[in-house]
Amino acid sequence: MSLARVLLGRILPNARNEERKLTAFEGVPAMGLDGLGSSAYGPEAALTVLIPLGAAGLAHVGPILGVIVGLLLILFASYWQTIAAYPSNGGAYVVSRDNLGRTASLVAAAALMIDYVLNVAVGISAGVGALVSAVPSLHPYILELCLGILAVLTLVNLRGTLDAGRLFALPTYTFVASFLALLALGVARAIAADGAPQPIMAPPPVPAATEPVTIWLLLRAFASGCTAMTGVEAVSNGVGAFKEPALRHAHRTLAAIVVLLALLLVAIGALVRAYGISAMDQAQPGYQSVLSQLAAAIAGRGAFYHVAIGSLLCVLALSANTSFVDFPRLCRMVAGDGYLPRPFAIVGRRLVFSVGIAYLTLTAGLLLVAFGGITEHLIPLFAIGAFLTFTLSQSGMVAHWRKALRSPAPARPEQPGRSRAHMRAHLAINLVGASATAIALAVIVATKLFEGAWITLLAIPAVVLLLRAIRGYYDQLDARVRDGRPLRLAAREPPVVIVATERWNRLTDKAVRFALQLSREVFAVHVMALEGAQDEAAHALQARWATDVEAPARAAGLPPPRLLLLRAEYRRMHGPLLELIRELQAQFPGRTLAILLPELIKTRWWQYLLHTHRARRLRSRLLRSGGSRLVLINIPWYLEEPDLDAAISEEAAAQEAPSSEETTAQEANVQEATGREGADRAE
Repeated sequence: MSLARVLLGRILPNARNEERKLTAFEGVPAMGLDGLGSSAYGPEAALTVLIPLGAAGLAHVGPILGVIVGLLLILFASYWQTIAAYPSNGGAYVVSRDNLGRTASLVAAAALMIDYVLNVAVGISAGVGALVSAVPSLHPYILELCLGILAVLTLVNLRGTLDAGRLFALPTYTFVASFLALLALGVARAIAADGAPQPIMAPPPVPAATEPVTIWLLLRAFASGCTAMTGVEAVSNGVGAFKEPALRHAHRTLAAIVVLLALLLVAIGALVRAYGISAMDQAQPGYQSVLSQLAAAIAGRGAFYHVAIGSLLCVLALSANTSFVDFPRLCRMVAGDGYLPRPFAIVGRRLVFSVGIAYLTLTAGLLLVAFGGITEHLIPLFAIGAFLTFTLSQSGMVAHWRKALRSPAPARPEQPGRSRAHMRAHLAINLVGASATAIALAVIVATKLFEGAWITLLAIPAVVLLLRAIRGYYDQLDARVRDGRPLRLAAREPPVVIVATERWNRLTDKAVRFALQLSREVFAVHVMALEGAQDEAAHALQARWATDVEAPARAAGLPPPRLLLLRAEYRRMHGPLLELIRELQAQFPGRTLAILLPELIKTRWWQYLLHTHRARRLRSRLLRSGGSRLVLINIPWYLEEPDLDAAISEEAAAQEAPSSEETTAQEANVQEATGREGADRAE
């Protein structure tokens, strides 16, 4: 059994694609972890900015989070109808492409891709921050823990989206239940104590104020807190991952994520003030996350605390899973339009886009290494991409409804008045969403520009230019290979064949026999002095050529192949061979040159260490330099003849047995085909 089979599972057939999709139950863990996890680092990011205000900062975090929740509800209404308008995929890239044009769609794609990479890095680093809060002795190993979690996430997602959703369901719903219970207990105690509850474990004292309250500082805190909304667009980007009816499952998933996130943000905003909890520096020993302090203050550090913080660690670390679900699907759409390399659009062994997952892992890993796995260092880069895509998506929907209203045919012919009224209402909702997110984006850019946001602002146009360059290459390639003419059969002369020979053996025998089946002009070429010494093989080959090759060829009524001995002055085989190709192309104008390369097939790993691999290197160089009149043909030789039946059986065993649904569908197809055949016979 192969290592890939053990780690990733059996190869899934295309017929399993539908049953591998998600319901709302798996959708929340698969796509909602980013949003739910951001309830931990969003409020903490706002509190971090408010540290210079001391205790006065705690009075402002509640209103700031209240504004963020209001913006969250606007986005909820906007994306609800975006999903309904684009039931196959309502992501910012598709909406912008259809309504705002190519440039806007590429900006949306670039912003989304950067945001997804940042989400992986921020989510994992915040999860490790929660772990370090509970186990301070792990503080020196922050980066190593981040990279280890990244590797686990990659492996799970390479097994498939459904597997990830089911595997992450337990920690997700444990987090939701434990923190809703914890926060409800905290709110109840705060109400009973008239807003001043006594903490079971006192949090660290709030630092003294060093700055006065200013509008600029509050705007900066709002901009940092907006990172709590970065996962809202995930459902609209991944509608295609849901089972049918996809629209219903997507709406339920979006509603669950937004409601839970809103409750968490409102409760956290109220309780950090009531319990006097401020943010701490994650880079310093003794760091405690805001939610860790809050849980200890409400419930102490008993079993309930460890269950809650353990689930928080899982949700934060796994919140990157949202990117692992949506990033490959986004890349698949962009690659389908020709703006990313085509391998991004190919489905892997478990019906996921493996190349996109691998690329996301690599870039997120580099980002974690560059910033040491510290959340606070990554936050300034975050949220710009998300809010830029929010704005583009909502602006695209405004254009969508305006085009629909200008259309002479109403969306509901039986109720034209009601339909147009609904479209106007939808337009108004998306217009409010576009305006609100645009204002928030301007605030985020202005306040975070010199804290690291400039990196994101430079990266987005750079990615757009790269996407355009990739599309330009594909356009140029398609233009050069496109041919609208029918098959041309004017020149049908056989090719001039060159057989590369090392010595007279069974490989050469097979290659020469095949060459004589192709053409009457056959040249056997031996390149001498490749080892830098006297070439005894050349003399032996020349001595046997007349008796072993020329005589049998004449006896069979065929022109004997000519043996050419070429000298390699610099021990490189392709140089003399390229010169011969040029001479033969001049001697046989218009004729195709076919080069036959005998090659011993290696089946054991150690055999690769015992051979020179000249045939492979020669093939690579000839493909680059031989020209369009050249054709290369491999002539394989097996030390042990492969068993074709055994290979087919092995391939079948490597694949997963069909499910009961597949078997039923296959039987139905057979019955349908049999019925059609019987009807044809009756006719």
